[in-house]
Amino acid sequence: MDKPMSNFHFKLMSLSFAFRDIFSPPGNILKEVGIEPGFVILDYGCGTGSYSIPAAQLVGESGKVYALDIHPLAVQRVHKVASKKGLTNIETILSDCATGLPESCVDVVLLFDTLHDLGHPYEVLRELHRVLKPMGTYSISDHHMKEDAILSEVTSRGLFRLWRKGRRTYTFLKEGS
Repeated sequence: MDKPMSNFHFKLMSLSFAFRDIFSPPGNILKEVGIEPGFVILDYGCGTGSYSIPAAQLVGESGKVYALDIHPLAVQRVHKVASKKGLTNIETILSDCATGLPESCVDVVLLFDTLHDLGHPYEVLRELHRVLKPMGTYSISDHHMKEDAILSEVTSRGLFRLWRKGRRTYTFLKEGS
């Protein structure tokens, strides 16, 4: 499957995300997603945890966030920040595709700034479809891709259908829901 970027590139990306998060706070983007207390979230391609940490705060103690990334430094960073903030509802997963989660256990999947970088997007989308609950939602934001490309990539295989378009996100429903 995909290979993780170099440690140097990851650290450089982390620095750029720190600046991005100042000007475009992740909490504002998450408002479009409709996360509620008690939800189970999968932040696929979590990177530095920019979305995992605020999502964990939104779902509260009764919810859960799975932060998955291909890069070992990413999952280490999320684990460290979650521990520092006293968040016990985040679990990290190191993987290039498979989540290891049971079928139909996730309320919301976040795929932010990741789709453009996937070497095998269909395999990932199939895994996201598998873990989503029947009325679960899949939210994507990727400024590297044009709207047509996002919609085509996500809906072309019949796994998801567009539910709503936000200012910065596209939210899809699991097909068959």
